[in-house]
Amino acid sequence: MSTQNKNINVSEVMLSINEFPVVSKGTILKEVLEKMDTFRLGIACIINNEDELLGIITDGDIRRKLLSVQKPLPAFFIDDAINQAIKSPITASSNVSLTEAISLMEASQVWDLPVVDNGKLVGLLHLHAAIKELLFA
Repeated sequence: MSTQNKNINVSEVMLSINEFPVVSKGTILKEVLEKMDTFRLGIACIINNEDELLGIITDGDIRRKLLSVQKPLPAFFIDDAINQAIKSPITASSNVSLTEAISLMEASQVWDLPVVDNGKLVGLLHLHAAIKELLFA
């Protein structure tokens, strides 16, 4: 890793709010999956009307729920996504250094970090973008 990249903050690399799936609390799981597919990311963030992060849902969460929930598939897909979400996800603030955020992602074994400032969702740090910035910037 080059030394010039050590001063990069998450805000310089994160996806903006319109570049990843963000849904409201009442969105059903099927709609969340469709939105995740549109953005080609394995995560969606769930927010309230004040843009506060209520939870996240990932491809892996959905897979684990499908294997553990004993109900018909159509019933699962019409559940509110918040019912299947991680309600206390690991997050970072936009002013954290990129290297700190990557260390947190490594320790937590996650590919994506919601970026939250003053309680509001402002972006998403995706591991691919972070590594690309460190290796090729």
